Amino acid sequence: MTATEQRFREFKMPDVGEGLTEAEILKWYVRPGDTVTDGQVICEVETAKAAVELPCPYDGVVQAVHFDEGVTVDVGTSIIVVDTYPGAGPAEAPAAQAAPAAEAEEEAEPQGRQAVLVGYGAAPSSTKRRARKPQPGAAAEPAAAAVQAELNGHAGTPAAPAAPAAPAVPTAERPLAKPPVRKLAKDLGIDLATVTPTGPDGVITREDVHAAASATAPAAQAPAPAPAAAVATGGSEAVRARETRIPIKGVRKATAQAMVNSAFTAPHVTEFITVDVTRTMKLVQELKQDPDMAGLRVNPLLLVAKALLVAIKRNPEINAAWDEENQEIVRKDYVNLGIAAATPRGLIVPNIKDAEAKTLPQLAAALGELVATAREGKTAPGDMAGGTVTITNVGVFGVDTGTPILNPGESAILAFGAVKLQPWVHKGKVKPRQVTTLALSFDHRLVDGELGSKVLADIAAILEHPKRLITWA
Repeated sequence: MTATEQRFREFKMPDVGEGLTEAEILKWYVRPGDTVTDGQVICEVETAKAAVELPCPYDGVVQAVHFDEGVTVDVGTSIIVVDTYPGAGPAEAPAAQAAPAAEAEEEAEPQGRQAVLVGYGAAPSSTKRRARKPQPGAAAEPAAAAVQAELNGHAGTPAAPAAPAAPAVPTAERPLAKPPVRKLAKDLGIDLATVTPTGPDGVITREDVHAAASATAPAAQAPAPAPAAAVATGGSEAVRARETRIPIKGVRKATAQAMVNSAFTAPHVTEFITVDVTRTMKLVQELKQDPDMAGLRVNPLLLVAKALLVAIKRNPEINAAWDEENQEIVRKDYVNLGIAAATPRGLIVPNIKDAEAKTLPQLAAALGELVATAREGKTAPGDMAGGTVTITNVGVFGVDTGTPILNPGESAILAFGAVKLQPWVHKGKVKPRQVTTLALSFDHRLVDGELGSKVLADIAAILEHPKRLITWA
C-alpha cells in the first residue's frame, strides 16, 4: 500500500446481507470536509432485504463522496474517501472508482462525473481522465490505415499520398436526453436542440420538453383533444401525466420475486376456520392489568402467536422445510416465528428467534421490539433470515381473512383476521360473541391435509378456550 493509499482510505460498499450484490444509498449523514470517527454512521443504504446504517471504519476528514442519494451501488465499489491524516498537508487523493454504465444511465451520477446516456457516450469535458482502451469500431478506420501504412513501408512500397483533408465542419453536439424523453419530444414535435436543459450535467428532462411545447404552442389555439385510440391504448402523454410510476427496487423488488417463486414452486393449500374468541379477548384485557406484563404490548396477536407455538409443539411435523437439492424434508426443532410487517419500503417478514422457548412476557417484549424496529425501517437482514413459520395479521386492516402465500423456505403461514362482534350460538342460545376467521396455508409437498387440519384446529381450540395454553403446553 502506497503512502497515498494509507492516508486516503476508501470505504467500499459492504455486503450487509447474505450474498447481496448491490445496495441503494438512501441518505448521507456526512459531506466532504466533515470530520468522522471510527464507528460513526455515515449513510443509510437499502438492500433487497432491509435498510441498514453503515458505520465508518476510519478516523479523519471526508475527502470525497462518490455517489448521490438514490444511486444503486454494486458491493465492493468505493463510496467514500476519508483523509486519515488531514494535518499532513495537501496531497492528491486517489481517483474515484468508476460507476457501472448501467447506473450512470438510469441513476444520479457520482460527483465530478457527467451523465452517460444510451447511445451518447460521455459529453465533452475539460476534466483530465485516465486513458481508456479504444472501443471496437470507434477508431477502426484510423487504426487500419496506420497498420497498412506501416506494412507498405516495410515492403518497400511507397504509401499512397493522403487525400487532402476536407475542411473541418463544426458539428452540433447531440442533446442529452433519455430515450423516453426523446420519444416524448418526437411525439410533441419538439426539436431537442431548441430545448434548454435543466437536468444534471445538461440532461433534458420530461419537464423541459413540456415547457418547450407550451412555449411554442399558439396562445389562442386550444389544445387538441387526445385521440380516443391513444387514450384507449394508454399511449397518450395525457394518460401518462395522470399516472404515478414507482420504481421496483430494494425490498419491494425482492419481495415480489420471492412471492412469485413461492407461489409457483410450493403447491399451496389453504384451510379456513371461524372461531369464537370471546374468552381470548377477555384474557387480553386481564393481561393488560397484570403487573408481570407492565410496559409490554399486549394484544390479540400475542395470544395467537402463543397458540400457534403450542400447536406446533403438538404437531412438530408442520415446522419443516422442503430441500429440493437433497430431496429431503428438514424438520426444525426450533421455531423462528415470522411476523409479516408492512413498511413504507414494502412487506418484510422479520422473525423472533427460538420463539418456542420464550415465556409470554418474553414473547410480548420480542413482538413489540420487532414491530417498532420494522416501522422505523431499521430491521437488520439477519432478523429476516432463517424463519420457519409466519403469521400475517390482516385483521388490523379490517379484513376477515385471506389466502396467504408462504414465505420462501417455510411450510406454513397463518392469517389472523379481524375480530368482530357477531351472532353466535353459545350454550344453546344465539348471543353476540367476538368472532374471527383464521386461514392456514401450507406446502402440500410435506404437509398433508390431516396435519394441516390438526394444526389449524388446535389453534382455534386454544383461542376458544385459552386455558389450554396452560394445559396443552
